[in-house]
Amino acid sequence: MRIARDIYLEKLKRGIGNGMIKVITGIRRCGKSYLLSELFREYLASIGIDEAHIIEVALDDRANIALRDPDAMMSYVKSRITDSGQYFILLDEVQYMAEFEDVLNSLLHIRNAEIYVTGSNSHFLSSDIVTEFRGRGFEIQMHPLCFREYVSAFNGSEEDAWDMFFNYGGMPALFGLPSVSDKIAYLSQLFRQVYIKDILERHSIRNLDELDELLDIIASSVGSLTNPSKLTRAFASMKNKKIDPKTLRLYLKYFGEAFLVSSARRYDIKGKKYINSLQKYYFEDVGLRNIRLGLRQQDPGHIMENILYNELRVRGCSVDVGVVELREPDVNEKLKRKHLEVDFVVNRGSERIYIQSAFAIPHEEKRAQEVRPLERTGDSFRKIIVVHDNISARRDESGITTIGIRKFLLDENSLEL
Repeated sequence: MRIARDIYLEKLKRGIGNGMIKVITGIRRCGKSYLLSELFREYLASIGIDEAHIIEVALDDRANIALRDPDAMMSYVKSRITDSGQYFILLDEVQYMAEFEDVLNSLLHIRNAEIYVTGSNSHFLSSDIVTEFRGRGFEIQMHPLCFREYVSAFNGSEEDAWDMFFNYGGMPALFGLPSVSDKIAYLSQLFRQVYIKDILERHSIRNLDELDELLDIIASSVGSLTNPSKLTRAFASMKNKKIDPKTLRLYLKYFGEAFLVSSARRYDIKGKKYINSLQKYYFEDVGLRNIRLGLRQQDPGHIMENILYNELRVRGCSVDVGVVELREPDVNEKLKRKHLEVDFVVNRGSERIYIQSAFAIPHEEKRAQEVRPLERTGDSFRKIIVVHDNISARRDESGITTIGIRKFLLDENSLEL
């Protein structure tokens, strides 16, 4: 099945001629190899790049085992470059090659070559991999399918697609698994045999139970503010265990490096600064989050919030949690400090948008609760409330737009509404 990944394909196209190593990173099984070996190669053919000018090596293929030797790879590439025309070097699963960082930096000296690589081991998956290329790495971070991509490949109604995406997420391989039980087994296998294994191997962690339990706690508290100290208390109350906050901080760092979990920091909108250590943690894919909890704790509001957070990152936005500080009189007429929360402060270049994720707004009191933080930001940036109801965008007298989550996700220009 062909699934369009135009968001990332466009980035690969824009990287042509930038003089850097184009490094496709992202969580395992999100489609990096397919993007490079199928979609990008197809694009190169469409613009007239001769087959002889595409040097492609899948290093996980045993037929290419000799090219895992760095010197053999260098000799092979140089032997393939026979004229001054533009060449494209596509190396898939580059971590199979010894000293791959040194090889890639050396390939940069070939002036008429464009270098594109993917990798999937615990080292290459790290978010700091680009630093290995001495400032000459151009990272294209890939994510699992967003809902727009998912619908384009789904054989059924939009409503059915949403139900499947909401429960099982957007890992591309799920399309080849027709039964629910197969999807559950696949996601469970990914966690145990791929993601957890990568983290354990890279960081030589022996206590698997602590790692597993932290993932469960994060999964059950998606969208809630927390930090290592609070998590330590959660371990004490929920698991009857005492764990040093420093250990939990390291584990959270490892999850982030493997692109499994990411976080949004608290930002004081009026004070224009980041505040304390509380953050919200979200899973890279809601199917992975749901499978951690055995599909039990659905909590649809938090799942929707996680999907929305992921969508904003797919669109290239940086995302924070907004705080609006007020001073209001209490019953004794004393001014009291109060914090209102804006779910997402979205920054894209010089543009800023405030977004509230509200699964349902059943009455005016709930709407007032969602609107109030937006109205008190003290600025004129765009403000959006995303709800679960499948409604088209509508703007109220205050200029605040309300839109259904599916409409928001399917319209690539919805941030401009």
